[in-house]
Amino acid sequence: MSDKIAVVGSNMMDLVTYIDRMPERGETVEAPDFAMGFGGKGANQAVAAARLGSQVAMVTCVGDDAFGPQVRANLEANGIDTTHVRTVAGKASGVAPIFVERDGENAILIVKGANAALAPSDVDAAAKTLRAASAILLQLEVDLETVYHAVAFGAREGVATILNPAPAHPDLDIARLNGLDWFCPNESELALLTGLPTDSDEAVVAAARSLIERGIRNVVVTLGGRGARRVTADSVTEIAPVAVTPVDTTGAGDAFIGSFAHFLGAGVDANDALTRAARYAALSITRRGTQTSYATDQEFVTFLSSQALA
Repeated sequence: MSDKIAVVGSNMMDLVTYIDRMPERGETVEAPDFAMGFGGKGANQAVAAARLGSQVAMVTCVGDDAFGPQVRANLEANGIDTTHVRTVAGKASGVAPIFVERDGENAILIVKGANAALAPSDVDAAAKTLRAASAILLQLEVDLETVYHAVAFGAREGVATILNPAPAHPDLDIARLNGLDWFCPNESELALLTGLPTDSDEAVVAAARSLIERGIRNVVVTLGGRGARRVTADSVTEIAPVAVTPVDTTGAGDAFIGSFAHFLGAGVDANDALTRAARYAALSITRRGTQTSYATDQEFVTFLSSQALA
C-alpha cells in the first residue's frame, strides 16, 4: 500500500493560554503562562502522519498576513508538500485561542480566516496529488462544499477518505457523504450529527449504525477515557483506552486521526491501526502543545516499550 497521505483542510496559529481557572463573565484573572504554536485540525493531522514517516501533502489556504509564511514554513519543516497551499489576498490566516486548565482539559475558539476560502477548485487543482494518495483526510474547519467535493473525488477515484467531523456542524448533509470510507466523530459530535443519544455503549453503536445505513462504510467513535469503538454493518470492535497522566489534551483527536491514516497507509490491519493510533494519541496528551506534542516514529516505539505495549 502507499504511505502517501493527502490532507484537505485547515491550518491555524494556536494562541495557548495556560490557566488556573476560566474567568467569570466580566472578570479579569491572571494566567500563569502563554505559548504560540501551529495548529488547525488539518495541519495537525498532516504533521502527526509526517512525524511517523508518511509522505504527506497539504491542500489548504493561508492569509497574506505575517502568519501565512510561518504556517507554510512549519509544514515544510515537517517534510510536508506545500505545492497546494494557496495564499489568499486580503485575508488573515486562521487562529485558535486555546485555554488549558491545570488538569489538561481545554476550551478552544477558532477563527477560520483564510481557511474559509478553501474551495472545490482547490481539490481539482490537486487532483494528481490526491490520486496518488492512500487516503485523503478531511475535517470541518473549511467550507462544507469542499468536504463533499473531496469525498466524491475519493469515491470516484478509488482513494480512501477519512472524515473527522470536527468541529461538529449541524448542517452537515450525511447523504452527501455516501461512499465515505471512515467517519471519525467523538460521542458528542455523533449525537449532534445523528440526533440520537450516545449516553451508553449500546446507544453509541445504534447511532453509528444509523450512519452505516446511509452509506458510510466505517464509523469510529472516540470515547475519551473509554477508548473508541469501530462500527461496521456487521461488527463492533472495542479499542481499549491507554492510561496516562494528562498534561495537555489539545490536539489529541488529531493525533489519533493522523496516526491512524499513517498506520492504515502502511498496510496495518484496520483494527490494529486504530489500537496503535489510540496509543499515539495517549502519548500526545503527556506533552504540552499541539503539534509539539506529536512523537516521531522512534519516540513512539520507545513509548510503547516503556508501557509494555509493543
